[in-house]
Amino acid sequence: MELIKKAGIITSAMLMGGMVVHTAQMKEDKTTVSKEYTFPSEIDFAGEKAPLNVSDVRERFDRELLVNANLDATTKIIIKRANRAFPVIEPILKRNGIPDDFKYLAVIESGLVNAVSPAGARGVWQFMPETGKERGLEVNDGVDERYHLEKSTEAACRYLNDAYKKFGSWTLAAASYNGGVGGVNKQITFQGVTNYYDLLLTDETARYVFRILALKEIMQHPLDYNFGMAPTELYPILPVKKVEVTSSISDLAVFSKEQGINYKILKIHNPWLRDRKLDVAAGKKYTLDIPLQGY
Repeated sequence: MELIKKAGIITSAMLMGGMVVHTAQMKEDKTTVSKEYTFPSEIDFAGEKAPLNVSDVRERFDRELLVNANLDATTKIIIKRANRAFPVIEPILKRNGIPDDFKYLAVIESGLVNAVSPAGARGVWQFMPETGKERGLEVNDGVDERYHLEKSTEAACRYLNDAYKKFGSWTLAAASYNGGVGGVNKQITFQGVTNYYDLLLTDETARYVFRILALKEIMQHPLDYNFGMAPTELYPILPVKKVEVTSSISDLAVFSKEQGINYKILKIHNPWLRDRKLDVAAGKKYTLDIPLQGY
C-alpha cells in the first residue's frame, strides 16, 4: 500500500495485479469513501423511526447507505425501473392498507425485475412456489403468477397484513418477509424484546430493513446521492390494452401475430406465461397485456 499526497489530497491506494484500487480519500478534516453525502438526521420505515442515536443502529444503516450509494450502475437502473413499476405497486399497497414504504422492500428483493433466486424464489416479490400458492397465486408449468406484478403484489399484501397482525409492527413485518414469521417470533420469544432494532438476528435478516431504509433514502433524495436523472432517462410506463382470454390458445406465437405483435413482446409484457401455449379451464379466464402499436 502506498500513500500519495497531491494538491492537498491524500489517497490510499492498493496495487492489485497492476490495478490501483482507491480505498479512502481525505480532504482536510472530512473523511469520505468515494461519494460524499450528508448522513440523514432521521429515518423511518412506515412511520416507525429507526433509533439512529444507538451506535449499532447508526453504523448498520450507514453501511447499507454507503454500499448502495456507491453501486452506481445498479442503483441508477433501479431508479429507472421504479418509474415504471411503482405506479403499479403503489395503488395496490394503498388499497390493501399496506404502507407505501413497502415498495422499497420489492426493490431490495429483486431490483424490480422478475428475478430467480438459487433457492427457487421468483418474481419481483420473490415468492417460493408453496408460499405463492398459499397466498393465492397460480403456480404451474404453464402459468406462474409470481411473475405477474399486480397479482404478486396483492399476494405480498396478504402476507404483510398477516405479519402485521402478528407483530403489531410494520418493521417486524418487513423483517419477517426475509426471516419468516416463525423465525422472527422465535427470536422475540427467546430474547424477550419486541423491537427489530433490539433483536439479534441472522446476518441477512439483520441487514434487511437497513437495506430497505438505504434504498428509500437514496430513491427519495436522488440528487443528494448524485443520482439525478432527466425524466427522459427513466423507463416510461408502456401503454397496453387488456385482452381477456376465456378459451385455450394452442400457439402463443400465432396468437401474438394476430394481436399485431411478436412472441417476444407478448412474453415481455406477460412474463407469467411460462409455456408456448395457454390452457384455459372451463370457467377460467386470463387477462393479457397487449402493448399498443409502437411499444
